[in-house]
Amino acid sequence: MGEIPVFASLVPDPRARRDRFWHHRDVHEHQSPSPMTPATEAPFASLRVGSRTVRTARAKDGTVVMASAEPLGPFPLKMTDRLHETARISPERPFLKTRDPAGGWRSVTYGEAQRAMAAVGQALLDRGLGPERPVAILSGNTPEHALLMLACTEVGVPAAPVNPALLHYRDAGPRLSGLLALLSPGLVLVDDPDQAERILPHLPDGADLVVAKGAEATAHTGFSALLETRATAEVARAAAAVTPDAVAKLLFTSGSTGSPKAVVVTNRMWCANQQMLLQALPFLADRPLELLDWLPWHHASGANVILGLVLQLGGTLYVDDGRPVPGGIDRTVRNLRDVAPSAYFSVPRGFAELMPHLEADPGLARRFFGSVSMLFYSGAGMPGELERRIQRTAVAATGLRVPILSAYGATETAPFALVQNWPANRTGLAGLPLPGVDLKLVPKGDKYEARVRGPIVTPGYWRAPEMSAALFDEEGYLCLGDTLSMVDPQRPDAGLAFEGRIAEDFKLTSGTWVNVGGLRDAFLREAGLLVADVVITGEGRDMPGALVFLSPVDCARHLGVDAIDAQALERHPAIRAIVAEALDALAQRAPASSTHIARALLIGSPPSAAQGEITDKGSISQKGVLRARAPLIEMLYGPPASPILQAGKTQTEDIQNSVG
Repeated sequence: MGEIPVFASLVPDPRARRDRFWHHRDVHEHQSPSPMTPATEAPFASLRVGSRTVRTARAKDGTVVMASAEPLGPFPLKMTDRLHETARISPERPFLKTRDPAGGWRSVTYGEAQRAMAAVGQALLDRGLGPERPVAILSGNTPEHALLMLACTEVGVPAAPVNPALLHYRDAGPRLSGLLALLSPGLVLVDDPDQAERILPHLPDGADLVVAKGAEATAHTGFSALLETRATAEVARAAAAVTPDAVAKLLFTSGSTGSPKAVVVTNRMWCANQQMLLQALPFLADRPLELLDWLPWHHASGANVILGLVLQLGGTLYVDDGRPVPGGIDRTVRNLRDVAPSAYFSVPRGFAELMPHLEADPGLARRFFGSVSMLFYSGAGMPGELERRIQRTAVAATGLRVPILSAYGATETAPFALVQNWPANRTGLAGLPLPGVDLKLVPKGDKYEARVRGPIVTPGYWRAPEMSAALFDEEGYLCLGDTLSMVDPQRPDAGLAFEGRIAEDFKLTSGTWVNVGGLRDAFLREAGLLVADVVITGEGRDMPGALVFLSPVDCARHLGVDAIDAQALERHPAIRAIVAEALDALAQRAPASSTHIARALLIGSPPSAAQGEITDKGSISQKGVLRARAPLIEMLYGPPASPILQAGKTQTEDIQNSVG
């Protein structure tokens, strides 16, 4: 490939894309903000982006096949090839930075990562691990996790990151035992001796338990012992034998609509997806990539996108030890004072937790918005109120709106199949097919069922041939189980919007289908940030209802208090009035029985992981909540009572009665 900057390799020549810039000057040029300019009228920061041109074909039955007009460029055989290239050109470049006990940043360079990868790879081979004997990683986002995962990729051992929180859930023992039995790992990594003791009852026979820190206080192998292994020529031979279709990772699905399954992620899938993203978002290669990120590595976004982009571009990943929760976000803010990321990836809740800090600190806002080329969200829809807050703060800080981009896909697509890489006046877009992806849209009412084909598609689930076969249609397209809609049926390049999960949809007694995902997103857009999430009810009933989970932190902030208990929150007239207004607004805009929420109950406490209401990845489980809250649902559909909010009804008397 020649001696070129690592962060620019494998990305098409910028000169070929001069017509694909967003308008206006680069975000890094100084521009005095005008406080009189409304955020909605301010220009966007300019970015170099990929083509939105798509090819479409329509069948007589209404099926649409859509693909990017841009061919997919070359990509490496496996992601560790990129690590070798960076280590050869810039061995001292930081690959991974994590906080040390003193509060500084501990660095792992590309050269160090390359040497560690070889040593750990030899240790895996010495233990007889291979394509049918994987590694299970129950660890946070740590250097040990990253190095073990890379060693697995290098020598052809599947790496299976598992949510380490399962070690602490009260009733998660059977689930953890089931996951490990399915994997049958030859080696299991945990963070510390406490986790080692917790996993022992579930450890499969013959598995070597490795402890990242503090192993000297136990009888288990320390990760340092793997690092001290002397690499031999066997590592190079094993690496040379790895194929593009070898299993790189086993990533578990969230289980939001069923039991978690281990998705096979091949080298081809992981590598192709990075190239696709870089062709859609080539501006990421315009300067050395530096990311600060917390997204967990047992999730496809963190494991594949964040680590993948850093490896692909020879960038640096600062591991954020914060989380988008009260208290945890303070560590993220501290880290943002140290690190000026070139792009910022999160979920909508992460941006919601961050915004009060940026709004309260103009200096931090200038540093943040003056550094990031874009904000990127996935995993959930972004409320319009949150998007407006972000843009107001960005314009006040820089005079420019920040590009807010998104993507759509699944664990089974490594994860992204579509991307929204253009400025949009609405959130919730799925985007357009990435280069190399064929998207089939099968009519389903006024929407389309999404199916995809291409190098990012999984061959199936680990050791589940029947479920794997059921993933695909007769033409080999992966059935994603989601519905999409065209933003403008006359203009395919206007993009597609996510509508919902087919498995969550249900029928009312009238026989009318309820689009749960679309109804949920519509309500969340109306309700704003005071609502953390909502579960739609009504299967076999006369009307849709909802269990509305409030956000205690945002509600307390709105009320001007430090905290408020769950019962007081559920009964507070100001909070009830806001939710009632959202119900009424939705009913006025969409009066049909299946398109608005007729009744709602407010819940002031968060969903319970112990009761199965939260998936392994932290998202709400529709089925788990419906099962655990069955008595509340019966109340919701019983005689009208004071806790129940009803759409289209004057709420004043109801609210007064509820606080008596």
